[in-house]
Amino acid sequence: MTKILMFAGSTRQGSWNRRVAEAAAQGAEAAGAEVTRLDLTQYPLPIFDEDLETRGFPDNAAELKRIFKDHDGLLIGCPEYNSSITPLLKNVIDWVSRPTGDAAPLEAFDGKVAGLVAASSGGLGGLRGLFHVRDILQNIRVIVMPKMAAVGKVHEKCDDTGAVTDASTRDQLHGVGAEVAHAATQLRRPA
Repeated sequence: MTKILMFAGSTRQGSWNRRVAEAAAQGAEAAGAEVTRLDLTQYPLPIFDEDLETRGFPDNAAELKRIFKDHDGLLIGCPEYNSSITPLLKNVIDWVSRPTGDAAPLEAFDGKVAGLVAASSGGLGGLRGLFHVRDILQNIRVIVMPKMAAVGKVHEKCDDTGAVTDASTRDQLHGVGAEVAHAATQLRRPA
């Protein structure tokens, strides 16, 4: 079965980006994929630094690299900080992209399929940051799906539990997840 890893580049409780990523994950599941929901609060990491890497690859980075390698695709909720990517998300990408032991650089990203979603209370919904994440992922050999979802005024489109209640928004997010599931299934490497 095609395996998709879903996570958000925010560890804030009640993160809007985690909520929209969850809706995209539901679309991937409806399309037949198995989705793993990753909580980055469980994997604290130091800011990437080659001196730290030389002294010993952090256990959490090694575990994240293993998790990423074990999946065919990624669904990422991408918060926008000052029109760009969050430090948390960039740091995870940096650590997971590094070589370890006999694992090549970018091994956990090469050929993966990714779908990107974002949300904010503003009108653009994090759209500017999505393009930065797209550029970074494409440069590390990830196939980023053309369909992205930036949900503006997200607080008006979710209920108190965090579920996306606006039908059009929910359909758009489900579509991103389904697109990732279908593409990852087509490109899946035989076990």
